[in-house]
Amino acid sequence: MKVAVIGGKLQGTEACYLAHKAGWQVVLVDKNPQVPAAGLADRFIALNVADKHNPPAALRAVDLIIPALENQQALAGLQRWARNSAVAIAFDARAYAISSSKIASNRLFESCGIAIPRRWPACGCPAVVKPSAGSGSQQVGVFNDPQLLQRHLAKSAQPQVVQEFIPGPSYSLEIIGRPGRYIPLMVTDLEMDARYDCKRVRTPTKMTATRVAEFEQIAMTIAEALQLKGLMDVEVIANDNRLKVLEIDARLPSQTPTAVYWATGLNMVALLAELFLQESTVIDKPPASGRAVIYEHIHVIPGRLEVCGEHIMAACGSLRVQSGFFGADEAITDYASGRRQWAATLIFTADERHAAWQRQQRTLAAICQAFDLEPYDAGPGGMS
Repeated sequence: MKVAVIGGKLQGTEACYLAHKAGWQVVLVDKNPQVPAAGLADRFIALNVADKHNPPAALRAVDLIIPALENQQALAGLQRWARNSAVAIAFDARAYAISSSKIASNRLFESCGIAIPRRWPACGCPAVVKPSAGSGSQQVGVFNDPQLLQRHLAKSAQPQVVQEFIPGPSYSLEIIGRPGRYIPLMVTDLEMDARYDCKRVRTPTKMTATRVAEFEQIAMTIAEALQLKGLMDVEVIANDNRLKVLEIDARLPSQTPTAVYWATGLNMVALLAELFLQESTVIDKPPASGRAVIYEHIHVIPGRLEVCGEHIMAACGSLRVQSGFFGADEAITDYASGRRQWAATLIFTADERHAAWQRQQRTLAAICQAFDLEPYDAGPGGMS
């Protein structure tokens, strides 16, 4: 099996990593040869897909194209490639168009009767502001002063979504399938850094079984409303004894698929291939719980170790996978001998959450000792 992953940043890293776990050959395409995922592919092709109407010969020979980028012009080019070369593409353009707009997504949620954070100005402050387009934490801000918020909106060049800011635990759930046949996968717990960027994913979830069932029903309702064919990520926050949907992404997400893979052995990239290459495939529901997993990002700089959001991995050079990295099961990292500044995604597993946390603490302590860094303090709540 040979796949082409288009885009070499965070989603591309996820796709390349999981494709190799499935035992496939990976061709990575990006206009920038320095993207993080370049070191995780078997072959790299420097190409701006938005500028090409026909795929090169190397891409006409793949079995599946996996988009791992958000540029609309490039995505349109990929769909032309797929049509011209008769290569399957794991992408639902209609569902993605809605999920990539928070304004359109919120309209969909409201039409389905799904709870979302209250809109501003009715919600008052604090309020969170985020661009309607795009994913992750880029350009997300929280405002406690209505006048500062108004000035910010007046200067914004693109549409913004403004909602009540809700502190509290966030959760993610992927759902995969086609109309009439959707399978919710595994709920994961998300922890954010000061920039509201996800720094850590944990399993098994602390949600109750009743709440998990509620979350799964929300995801099913959204998938049916979208008539999704493919994979979708749903993120919610628990507030006032109910779940409120923050956003959806109808594409392969980053972070959570690898955490689910280590918890259950379920490979979402392999499931996507089954869905788009074998139309009759029936996807079995994964186990309700699996191994405890901690998946987190660290940044080492002279004198200090930080646990921070995945933005730090997008800024890395070529990444590679290292097993047993200072005691972690695996690391995806740009570390090389002699480097004093580097980043890594660390993966820890254990039979239960507390044991996984203890492994994480030992590894961070070992890194601090090896690089003569200040001891890392997880702060309150680290054991939760």
